[in-house]
Amino acid sequence: MKQNNKLYPLNCVCIIIFILFLQVSSPVEAKVDTYLLNQKLDQIMEKPFLDGALTSLSIRSATSGELVYDYNGDYRLKPASNMKILTAVAALSILGGDYCFRTELLSNGKVKWGILHGDLIVKGKGDPTLQKSNIEEMVQKLKKQGVKVIRGDLIGDDTWYDDVRYSIDLPWSDEMMGYGSAISALTVSNEEYDVGTVKFKVSPSDKFGEQAQIVMEPTNTYLEIVNLTNTVNEQAKTNLSIQREHGSNRIIIEGNVPINATEMEEIIAVWEPTEFALHIFKQSLKKHGIKLLGDISRGVTPEGANVLISHSSIPLSEVLIPFMKLSNNGYGEMLIKEIGKVKTDEGSWENGLDVSEQTFSHYGINTDTVFLRDGSGISHANLIPANEISKLLYSIQKEDWFTTFFQSLPVAGNSNKMIGGTLRTRMKNSQGRVRAKTGTLTTVSSISGYIETKSGETLIFSVLINNIIDNKLAKKLEDEIIMTLQSL
Repeated sequence: MKQNNKLYPLNCVCIIIFILFLQVSSPVEAKVDTYLLNQKLDQIMEKPFLDGALTSLSIRSATSGELVYDYNGDYRLKPASNMKILTAVAALSILGGDYCFRTELLSNGKVKWGILHGDLIVKGKGDPTLQKSNIEEMVQKLKKQGVKVIRGDLIGDDTWYDDVRYSIDLPWSDEMMGYGSAISALTVSNEEYDVGTVKFKVSPSDKFGEQAQIVMEPTNTYLEIVNLTNTVNEQAKTNLSIQREHGSNRIIIEGNVPINATEMEEIIAVWEPTEFALHIFKQSLKKHGIKLLGDISRGVTPEGANVLISHSSIPLSEVLIPFMKLSNNGYGEMLIKEIGKVKTDEGSWENGLDVSEQTFSHYGINTDTVFLRDGSGISHANLIPANEISKLLYSIQKEDWFTTFFQSLPVAGNSNKMIGGTLRTRMKNSQGRVRAKTGTLTTVSSISGYIETKSGETLIFSVLINNIIDNKLAKKLEDEIIMTLQSL
């Protein structure tokens, strides 16, 4: 059969047109102009105030993981609260987003005629979210079980974790601050989720010369307040000081408070969180008409004790919101200890960090170049390169729990505290395209996360700045870097 060769040129043309159509209509990954990016970032990194500082910057494609900009990316630097990224990853990987923490009420006696013939044991299992309202609920349930009198003692069992209260590098001067609270498996959190702390609210009196009014949340008599304040005229300046004496629960509040001043707040950590939790329990027992005949003390749950009440926390997926968005240090340390407890049956910093490092290796992190001392980043001894942080942020995108992690990150420019978190007043023109974890210590500033560029590509970034004199200038530099990325 004779072929019609005249059709061949026409067929070739059709095929070429079809191929061109596919190329135009198929989605193409947006590519960053690396030459332009390098020019812009190199110029930013020449800021005079960076002279004498150490700066590390790592930018990756979220799609390929390829490094598109590297400025001292392999330098080991202090991450500050960017350490919480690593802790959150380890917690999600090991515990899972549905993981809950428990607090139990147990007894070695039985209830007869409204009398509990034995001790009431409060066993803490690392719940960082336990609040006074949860304690009230537990006590109400105990009352419904018919308990009117407790013949024994009220005992706090915090042996779920070891008895080391502070991470190894926490300075004693930070121990009274809300961000440096002591860590216990039995602790009470305030409404802003700061573990083992009390919020002080100070407002002026209605009359000159009188002491300022002081309110504690939660209300308690565990702390001793020494009120040395004075209400002064409106022209005077506020010079209020709230200090806890080291090694005690004596709070000294002193200074002048102008009569027209707004209410001032300060969060102070208690000296012994387990005893504070027991005090709140005792307070609640009294409020609900349950008489405690014995004393309160720390102790160990005896064998054979029966669980009377069990309280479960919110799941880890929700715990990560205040942890990451509000940069809650106490949560970070408790999560590390919980990881150690679950995997090795020892709730300690050492075991928790060892297990965490094994997890990071799974994501391709070179743990030989990482030095970790805590779960919050408060230690000045923590060291990690920016390239390792960006690599971790890339690798975890494949995990089922990645959405949970991503949503826990502060959103730049969102004024809602539980959404914007520590970025709520920064990069307000970013239109919600920046999600990142911030970090701040004296002489240290950091930020790492994700950004959607103008062209639609997602980039991963990590900026670590050490030995900086002015943290405000460092934050402005970080914002300039990130907004430069967004403009691409």
